[in-house]
Amino acid sequence: MRATSPVIVGRDEEIGLLSSALDAVRRRSGRALFLLGEAGVGKSRLVGECAYRAYGLGMPVLRGRATSTGLVVPFRPLVEALSSRFRAAGTPTDPELTPYHPALARLVPEWRKDASPGYPETVVELAEALLRLLSVLGREAGCAILLEDLHDCDTETVAVVEYVIDNLADLPILLLGTLRPEPGAALDLVRSAERRHCAAVREMGPLDDAQVRALTGACLESPPEEIPEAVHRRLTERAAGNPYLLEVLLADLLDTGRLRRTDGEWVAADQAEDSVPSDIVRSWARRLKRLDEPVRDLLLASATLGSQFSVTVLQTVTGFEDRALFTHLRSAVEAGVIAPDGAAPDRYAFRHSLTAEALISSLAPAERASLARRAAAAIEHSGRPLDENGRQLVASLQLAAGNRADAALQFAEAGRRLLASGAYGSAVVLLERAHPLAAEADRAAVAESLAVARAQGGDLDGALALADALPPIPARSEPAARRGEVHIELAWAAVMAERSADAARQVDAARALLGPSPPPGRRAALVVVEGHLALLPGHGQRLPGPADARRTVREAAETAEAQGLPVVACQGWQLLALLLREEGFDAADAALERMLALSTEHALPVWRVEALVRLGANAFMRTGDASRLVSARAAATELGALLLTRTVDGLLAMNAVLGARWQEAREIIDGSAEASARVGNLSAHRYLLLAGATMAAHRGRRQEMDRALAAFRRAGGEQSLLVPLQSGLCRAFGALLDEDRERALSGLDAALAWESDHPSYFYLSGRYGLRPLLRVLAGEADRAELAQVRASSGASLAWNRQFLELAEAVLLGREGDAAGAAGAMASFDVSSAPFPVARHLGLRLVAEAAGTDGWGEPVAWLRTAEEFFYGAGVKPVAFACRAALRQAGASVTQHRGGWDLIPSPLRTSGVTPREYEVFVLLPERPGNQQIARRLSISPRTVEKHMASLLSKTGRADRAALCEFAAECAVEPV
Repeated sequence: MRATSPVIVGRDEEIGLLSSALDAVRRRSGRALFLLGEAGVGKSRLVGECAYRAYGLGMPVLRGRATSTGLVVPFRPLVEALSSRFRAAGTPTDPELTPYHPALARLVPEWRKDASPGYPETVVELAEALLRLLSVLGREAGCAILLEDLHDCDTETVAVVEYVIDNLADLPILLLGTLRPEPGAALDLVRSAERRHCAAVREMGPLDDAQVRALTGACLESPPEEIPEAVHRRLTERAAGNPYLLEVLLADLLDTGRLRRTDGEWVAADQAEDSVPSDIVRSWARRLKRLDEPVRDLLLASATLGSQFSVTVLQTVTGFEDRALFTHLRSAVEAGVIAPDGAAPDRYAFRHSLTAEALISSLAPAERASLARRAAAAIEHSGRPLDENGRQLVASLQLAAGNRADAALQFAEAGRRLLASGAYGSAVVLLERAHPLAAEADRAAVAESLAVARAQGGDLDGALALADALPPIPARSEPAARRGEVHIELAWAAVMAERSADAARQVDAARALLGPSPPPGRRAALVVVEGHLALLPGHGQRLPGPADARRTVREAAETAEAQGLPVVACQGWQLLALLLREEGFDAADAALERMLALSTEHALPVWRVEALVRLGANAFMRTGDASRLVSARAAATELGALLLTRTVDGLLAMNAVLGARWQEAREIIDGSAEASARVGNLSAHRYLLLAGATMAAHRGRRQEMDRALAAFRRAGGEQSLLVPLQSGLCRAFGALLDEDRERALSGLDAALAWESDHPSYFYLSGRYGLRPLLRVLAGEADRAELAQVRASSGASLAWNRQFLELAEAVLLGREGDAAGAAGAMASFDVSSAPFPVARHLGLRLVAEAAGTDGWGEPVAWLRTAEEFFYGAGVKPVAFACRAALRQAGASVTQHRGGWDLIPSPLRTSGVTPREYEVFVLLPERPGNQQIARRLSISPRTVEKHMASLLSKTGRADRAALCEFAAECAVEPV
């Protein structure tokens, strides 16, 4: 007989907390709540109550449970949660989720398109996709995701849960989790979230005496006062306030007749004290004896497999035919011991995890070991191949049977398979489990695999420490070859983390083991990783001469292809494409096309999209056209490669900035900068921040630029390869919009100095375009210097070409070749069309030289530039154009007298447009002579304007006025 309470007893505070959380979620205030307590204390009943209430509020509910079988199954509770919602509903059709379908398909494989190759999404990418899915599901009424038994879950699930709770504050999501207070990653996460006030934690204790009586009455459907005192006393002592134990012990009393209903009242049999089961194990042992022997054997075999088990595996272990197997399963279900597992049709589960533990504990140790040994042998010799889950099960059974070394081999192989599939955290767990169990001869190999898994999972320090602790082995031996590959893997991980010293140390270790003449494949891998290492900032080793470096890397890429190492080959072609930029972008594109073909042939989706992204970036730089980048982004999105998608977003944002498409750039940066930081794509995050700073610079918003560059600096930008772009494309260009050529040249010189000391393959820093133009204008560069720049591959890029055409026009004009200068300006008109700000700045820059040397149309150019910058709100350039027009004797168009440019507080103080032209220059603290030259007025006029400004603003002296000008400088809208 079953004794189950139809109501929840003694948990009013917890139910109130759940109700409050659901109400908050309906108001788009996300909540994370964890129920912490021992097994059987009632956590699952509360989860069921939460689900019931959420359904009543119209909320979508996703419910999953971690496995308690001891198997490490990546994302098991999340797979079950999504399946509970979408098995019948199918793929969500909301367009906002389309980019995330490939990532979510790791949890729901049916969502991945048949034509789409597999992609090993990172945990953070998957977590971001899940967060977006929950946000969309909860858009109208809120959404609840309920995850049970997190103490048994894998490290990947813990990482996803951590990500979700850290980012759900303003989203309509309730995350409810349950776990036991057992040491582990889940408990650490919950305690950390509680300390950070990201989650509420409710620790559930045992029921008190009155609550035990109430629960007993609810189970018996009788008033509590009708419960015999002896029964109440025994249940209180034995169950210790645990609801599950109370229900099981009460069922045992009812089954054995020691508690029965007679003449409308409950009567307890008068039995000796020790005839009552002393614990849950004896209770279940007693109940087992009342079942038919085949059913009993089936349940014991099931319990050996864990609290959840596969019918197929159970049949393998028991040997039952189909008819007998399902007959016995049905009997066990009717007895209330097991139930079908709703998450999978082939699986059953014990109604409580303690049940399986109690059944196994009812056996003698030797009997338990024998049963586990027979089960392991049956599975291993079934003739069916073992996947990683099957190997884990066999390993657990071998361990229960006392076969530690055999268990280690199975755990290690399962871990290596998970490592190959990209489940790095779970691979680490299994390999760490295998390491202490392994025989002496196998331990080093397990440790090597574990080091690689830690590195791939982001724990590079742990990986390096483990590698350092590996026992020494003879160089140039077969174990040394395997160990050398491990060091190469660690070197690549260190390169990707931009830890040059660690990478170099691993390369040295690999070379020492492999000797001076390693096999061709390993030699190729070493060349490739060393080549990438040489590009890192701060690394002392430099590549050999350009020609030698290109030849060596090409040979390595071709060797890797021939040796069947397509990943190494893709790494090699990628590196070669960078090196070939010095030779020309056609050659660089050819290397990337080879990379694209190779990755397509070998079904390497990440490397395929990487090739598409780099081809798109080259096309954008060569022509200013971002269409190939847009196609690359679509490919990355279809694949679900969120890291690569954010990388493309950075390039698209910069393209929009150079094209003065400010709204487009802002939308990309706002949508991707924070997301790139969340998913750990630091390089894309920095580039997006720099794009934001560059946009501010190109709009003449210096204060906004400084704030954006501060964020860029905090993200480590000034220790990255982006330094020359920061100095040249951003700061120097911004200085020109401040009409400060000296500062602009200083920034461009700083970019050039950095590139002279570091390998750099960014070509928009000004070295190949803006800097030569400014030097020509200043009379510091001659035709030979310009010719040298124009011979470089960087000169062919659209952004640079426009400035070089201007420089050519200026030199031709000085030489008296007005027709040649006009031709150069015509070429400039074509090449500068995609870049409005640069185009009009160029007209402003060369107009003075054209006027001096008597060529071109300087007045028309100044008028065009003045109108553009006036409309853009870039006051210094607009004012400078007006001053140059006056100096040239041309009329100057008045824009409503210029009053609209003056901020309201100054306008109401009586500051005139002419005075305001002086005022906007004062934050730089120039002298009167400098102001006079820039505005084409006399120093005496500047003095008058300064005196008037001091009087009208109430400032005591010039320093105070300059400080005030800096304080009240208004960024244009």
